[in-house]
Amino acid sequence: MIRKATVSDCARIYDLICDMERRELPFDRFQKIYRDQLDNRHFYCLVNDQDGRVIAVLNLRVEEQLHHAEFIAEIMEFAVETAFRDQGIGKAMLEEACRIAGEQGCSQIEVACNQLRKDTHRFYLREGMHNFHFKFSKPLAENDSAENAIGK
Repeated sequence: MIRKATVSDCARIYDLICDMERRELPFDRFQKIYRDQLDNRHFYCLVNDQDGRVIAVLNLRVEEQLHHAEFIAEIMEFAVETAFRDQGIGKAMLEEACRIAGEQGCSQIEVACNQLRKDTHRFYLREGMHNFHFKFSKPLAENDSAENAIGK
C-alpha cells in the first residue's frame, strides 16, 4: 500500500536511504530534516507499506522554477528495499508521484541520479523518463575528492 509518510516512518526511511547511499548518515540531522520536510508544503514523502513494514520511499519536492515559469516536481530520494525490487513497486510509486505532481499543477517530474547507478537509469528510461540534462556538482569541503562514488 502506498501512503504518505508519517513521523513514525523516520527510522525505516533512514535505513532505506542509508542503504541506497551505502553509508551511515547522522541520524539526528536526518531526523530534523525529515520532520521539517513533513511540515513543508513543498515536500511530499511517499512510502510503500507492506504488512506494517515500509519497504520503499519516494521523496518528492514541488517548486516553482524560473527557467520553466511553472511548477516542477523533483524526486529527491527514491529507494526500494533490495528484496522487493523487480516486483513493480518502484513503477507503482513513480506513477503515484506523477499523479500527485499533476494534482499540484506541475508540468513535469525530474530526477537526478548518480552516473554509477546503471540499473536505476534503465528503470527511469523504461518508465518513460528522458535523459535531457547534465547535473554538475562541486564539493565545498577542501578535503573532498573529485572521484564519483555512491553516497557522496
